[in-house]
Amino acid sequence: MHRLGPDNATLSVRTGRTGAAAKAGHDLVIRVTSWEAALGVGEDPAKTSVELTADATSLRVHEGTGGMQALTDDDLANIHETIDDDILRHQDITFRSTRVRGAPGGSPVTVEGDLTLVGKSQPIEFDLAIGEDGTLSASAVVKQTAWGMKPYSALFGTLKVEDEVEVVLDGHL
Repeated sequence: MHRLGPDNATLSVRTGRTGAAAKAGHDLVIRVTSWEAALGVGEDPAKTSVELTADATSLRVHEGTGGMQALTDDDLANIHETIDDDILRHQDITFRSTRVRGAPGGSPVTVEGDLTLVGKSQPIEFDLAIGEDGTLSASAVVKQTAWGMKPYSALFGTLKVEDEVEVVLDGHL
């Protein structure tokens, strides 16, 4: 069983922006700073399992690109507060695999499972690649509204975070 967390991997959320005032906003890379995952790798992909738990209050903006001006410390504090209070509502995030499929000994494999956000579980699938050197990468697209989450908007709805965000895991076993 392999253990992953902030010490040997990064878990990030990448957001985009839309709306008439999109150029005023920023595309964000948000790092999850408190999380842990367990990866059981079997010779047969069907024997592989993935479990992850993340502290929803540990998301921190790592990078903001675009926008008409740089993000200030106040902007960052407001983003963190909005994520905690309005988007994720202080509820932990969990994922449990239900099925892994792919060619034996091959990479990537497709992982299917249940992702729980703001108390609602939904099925999701993503590809997981493990390199010969132990590098690990995975990426999943999460449509916020599928979990009953309302994507952030400002300026009377003319600036919005895109409904689909990308969750990226990079690490080393």
